[in-house]
Amino acid sequence: MKHRIEIRRAKRGIAGEEYNKVIKNAVASVLRAEGVDTPCCVSVLITDDEGIREINRDFRGVDRPTDVLSFPAMELTPGGFSFEPSDIEPDTGLLPLGDMAVSAQRIRAQAEEFGNTEARELAYMTIHSVLHLLGYDHVDEGEQKKKMRAREKAILKEAGYGGEEGK
Repeated sequence: MKHRIEIRRAKRGIAGEEYNKVIKNAVASVLRAEGVDTPCCVSVLITDDEGIREINRDFRGVDRPTDVLSFPAMELTPGGFSFEPSDIEPDTGLLPLGDMAVSAQRIRAQAEEFGNTEARELAYMTIHSVLHLLGYDHVDEGEQKKKMRAREKAILKEAGYGGEEGK
C-alpha cells in the first residue's frame, strides 16, 4: 500500500534530508501499528519556532512556539480506524488524514533537554502528531493520555527508536 507523506519546509535549509527519512518512517510505523490499510495522505510542514508560533497563534489562540501541531482532517476514534468511503479523495484515491507542523528548532532543543538524538525526538513528535490525526488525545491526565502515551512508546520502539528513554 502506498501512503503519501507530503513534506515541505517553510524556509530553505531549515532541516536536512534526514528529517524526511525519519518523518516518513515514523508516519508509516504509526499507520501500520494502527492497522490503517487504506492509502492515506499526511501533509507535514517543517518550520522554525517563529513559524510554529504564528500557526499556534492563528489556529489555537496560543501565542507561543510549540514542538508539533496536528490538524486532523476528520474525527476518528482512537484505536478503531474507520471512515466513510466518501472521505477518500476521488482525484487521488487517498484518504486525507490531516496536516502537521513541526518546529525543527524545538526538536533540537528538546532532544538536548531530554538526552535524545534529534532523530529520536523527531520520530517521537511525529508519532505523537499522527496519533492525534487518528483520534488520540491527551486533554487530561486520565485514561486517554495513558492510552496515547502507551501507543507512542510501543510505536517508537517498533520504528527503531527505543521506547523508554527521554521524554
